Amino acid sequence: MTAAPIAGDILAHLEAQLGSARRLLAQVLRQSGAIRCRDVDGVLATMTDIQGEMAARGRLESERTQLLWRAGSMLGIPAEAVTLAELTGLMDDDDADEARTRSAELRGMLAEVEREHAINRALMRQELAFVEHLTRMLGGMPQSGGYGPDPGARAAARQHSPHHVVDYEA
Repeated sequence: MTAAPIAGDILAHLEAQLGSARRLLAQVLRQSGAIRCRDVDGVLATMTDIQGEMAARGRLESERTQLLWRAGSMLGIPAEAVTLAELTGLMDDDDADEARTRSAELRGMLAEVEREHAINRALMRQELAFVEHLTRMLGGMPQSGGYGPDPGARAAARQHSPHHVVDYEA
Protein backbone atom coordinates (compact mmCIF):
# COMPACT_ATOMS: atom_id res chain seq x y z
CA MET A 1 0.00 0.00 0.00
CA THR A 2 1.35 3.45 -0.87
CA ALA A 3 1.52 5.91 2.00
CA ALA A 4 -1.24 8.49 1.89
CA PRO A 5 -0.25 12.15 2.24
CA ILE A 6 -2.19 12.21 5.49
CA ALA A 7 0.26 9.74 7.07
CA GLY A 8 2.99 12.37 7.39
CA ASP A 9 0.50 14.84 8.85
CA ILE A 10 -0.70 12.30 11.40
CA LEU A 11 2.84 11.41 12.48
CA ALA A 12 3.81 15.08 12.71
CA HIS A 13 0.71 15.79 14.76
CA LEU A 14 1.42 12.90 17.14
CA GLU A 15 4.98 14.20 17.57
CA ALA A 16 3.64 17.69 18.32
CA GLN A 17 1.23 16.19 20.85
CA LEU A 18 4.11 14.28 22.48
CA GLY A 19 6.23 17.43 22.70
CA SER A 20 3.37 19.26 24.36
CA ALA A 21 2.70 16.39 26.77
CA ARG A 22 6.41 16.28 27.71
CA ARG A 23 6.43 20.01 28.43
CA LEU A 24 3.22 19.72 30.42
CA LEU A 25 4.59 16.82 32.48
CA ALA A 26 7.80 18.74 33.19
CA GLN A 27 5.76 21.74 34.34
CA VAL A 28 3.50 19.64 36.55
CA LEU A 29 6.55 17.97 38.13
CA ARG A 30 8.17 21.39 38.71
CA GLN A 31 4.92 22.52 40.29
CA SER A 32 4.99 19.49 42.58
CA GLY A 33 8.48 20.43 43.75
CA ALA A 34 7.41 24.02 44.34
CA ILE A 35 4.37 22.92 46.34
CA ARG A 36 6.45 20.58 48.48
CA CYS A 37 8.99 23.36 49.15
CA ARG A 38 6.17 25.83 49.85
CA ASP A 39 7.61 28.07 47.12
CA VAL A 40 4.61 30.30 46.42
CA ASP A 41 6.32 32.18 43.57
CA GLY A 42 7.36 28.87 42.00
CA VAL A 43 3.82 27.50 42.25
CA LEU A 44 2.40 30.62 40.63
CA ALA A 45 5.04 30.59 37.87
CA THR A 46 4.31 26.97 37.04
CA MET A 47 0.58 27.68 36.99
CA THR A 48 1.22 30.33 34.35
CA ASP A 49 3.39 27.91 32.36
CA ILE A 50 0.75 25.19 32.60
CA GLN A 51 -1.96 27.58 31.42
CA GLY A 52 0.20 28.52 28.42
CA GLU A 53 0.78 24.88 27.54
CA MET A 54 -2.93 24.13 27.90
CA ALA A 55 -3.66 26.93 25.40
CA ALA A 56 -1.16 25.32 23.01
CA ARG A 57 -2.88 21.96 23.56
CA GLY A 58 -6.16 23.62 22.60
CA ARG A 59 -4.63 24.52 19.24
CA LEU A 60 -3.37 20.95 18.87
CA GLU A 61 -6.88 19.67 19.52
CA SER A 62 -8.17 21.87 16.68
CA GLU A 63 -5.53 20.36 14.40
CA ARG A 64 -6.50 16.89 15.58
CA THR A 65 -10.14 17.57 14.73
CA GLN A 66 -9.13 18.69 11.22
CA LEU A 67 -7.07 15.53 10.76
CA LEU A 68 -9.99 13.39 11.87
CA TRP A 69 -12.29 15.17 9.42
CA ARG A 70 -9.81 14.57 6.61
CA ALA A 71 -9.37 10.93 7.54
CA GLY A 72 -13.12 10.46 7.94
CA SER A 73 -13.78 11.83 4.48
CA MET A 74 -11.09 9.55 3.04
CA LEU A 75 -12.62 6.56 4.84
CA GLY A 76 -16.24 7.51 4.21
CA ILE A 77 -17.09 7.64 7.93
CA PRO A 78 -17.85 10.49 10.34
CA ALA A 79 -14.84 12.12 12.00
CA GLU A 80 -15.99 11.05 15.46
CA ALA A 81 -15.91 7.40 14.35
CA VAL A 82 -12.27 7.52 13.22
CA THR A 83 -10.04 5.41 15.47
CA LEU A 84 -6.33 4.75 15.49
CA ALA A 85 -6.99 1.48 13.66
CA GLU A 86 -8.72 3.36 10.84
CA LEU A 87 -5.95 5.95 10.73
CA THR A 88 -3.23 3.32 10.50
CA GLY A 89 -5.18 1.69 7.69
CA LEU A 90 -4.36 4.78 5.63
CA MET A 91 -0.60 4.30 6.17
CA ASP A 92 2.11 1.93 5.08
CA ASP A 93 3.24 -0.62 7.68
CA ASP A 94 6.24 1.36 8.98
CA ASP A 95 4.25 4.57 9.41
CA ALA A 96 1.38 2.64 11.00
CA ASP A 97 3.77 1.07 13.52
CA GLU A 98 5.25 4.46 14.29
CA ALA A 99 1.77 5.97 14.76
CA ARG A 100 0.77 3.20 17.16
CA THR A 101 4.01 3.65 19.12
CA ARG A 102 3.58 7.43 19.38
CA SER A 103 -0.07 7.09 20.29
CA ALA A 104 0.71 4.62 23.09
CA GLU A 105 3.48 6.87 24.39
CA LEU A 106 1.13 9.85 24.30
CA ARG A 107 -1.61 8.01 26.20
CA GLY A 108 0.92 6.93 28.83
CA MET A 109 2.35 10.41 29.20
CA LEU A 110 -1.08 12.03 29.49
CA ALA A 111 -2.04 9.47 32.15
CA GLU A 112 1.14 10.41 34.05
CA VAL A 113 0.29 14.13 33.75
CA GLU A 114 -3.20 13.44 35.06
CA ARG A 115 -1.85 11.40 37.99
CA GLU A 116 0.75 14.01 38.97
CA HIS A 117 -1.77 16.82 38.59
CA ALA A 118 -4.17 14.98 40.94
CA ILE A 119 -1.36 14.65 43.49
CA ASN A 120 -0.58 18.36 43.17
CA ARG A 121 -4.23 19.23 43.72
CA ALA A 122 -4.30 17.10 46.88
CA LEU A 123 -1.09 18.73 48.16
CA MET A 124 -2.49 22.20 47.46
CA ARG A 125 -5.72 21.34 49.29
CA GLN A 126 -3.68 20.22 52.31
CA GLU A 127 -1.62 23.39 52.29
CA LEU A 128 -4.67 25.60 51.91
CA ALA A 129 -6.51 23.73 54.68
CA PHE A 130 -3.54 24.35 56.96
CA VAL A 131 -3.46 28.07 56.05
CA GLU A 132 -7.20 28.26 56.71
CA HIS A 133 -6.66 26.56 60.07
CA LEU A 134 -3.96 29.08 61.04
CA THR A 135 -6.04 32.02 59.86
CA ARG A 136 -9.05 30.86 61.84
CA MET A 137 -6.92 30.13 64.89
CA LEU A 138 -5.29 33.56 64.82
CA GLY A 139 -8.59 35.28 64.10
CA GLY A 140 -10.45 33.55 66.93
CA MET A 141 -12.89 32.01 64.49
CA PRO A 142 -14.31 28.51 65.01
CA GLN A 143 -12.52 25.70 63.19
CA SER A 144 -14.25 24.33 60.12
CA GLY A 145 -12.66 20.90 60.46
CA GLY A 146 -9.56 19.35 59.08
CA TYR A 147 -7.00 20.61 61.61
CA GLY A 148 -7.23 20.65 65.39
CA PRO A 149 -9.93 19.25 67.65
CA ASP A 150 -13.48 20.29 67.04
CA PRO A 151 -14.73 23.33 69.00
CA GLY A 152 -17.24 21.25 70.97
CA ALA A 153 -14.46 19.00 72.29
CA ARG A 154 -12.46 22.04 73.45
CA ALA A 155 -15.46 23.49 75.29
CA ALA A 156 -16.15 20.16 77.00
CA ALA A 157 -12.50 19.89 78.03
CA ARG A 158 -12.60 23.38 79.57
CA GLN A 159 -15.71 22.49 81.61
CA HIS A 160 -13.98 19.42 83.10
CA SER A 161 -10.74 21.25 83.93
CA PRO A 162 -10.99 22.98 87.33
CA HIS A 163 -7.69 24.84 86.92
CA HIS A 164 -7.71 27.20 83.96
CA VAL A 165 -4.64 29.35 84.20
CA VAL A 166 -4.36 30.39 80.57
CA ASP A 167 -6.95 29.95 77.85
CA TYR A 168 -4.96 29.06 74.73
CA GLU A 169 -7.92 29.35 72.43
CA ALA A 170 -7.44 32.54 70.46
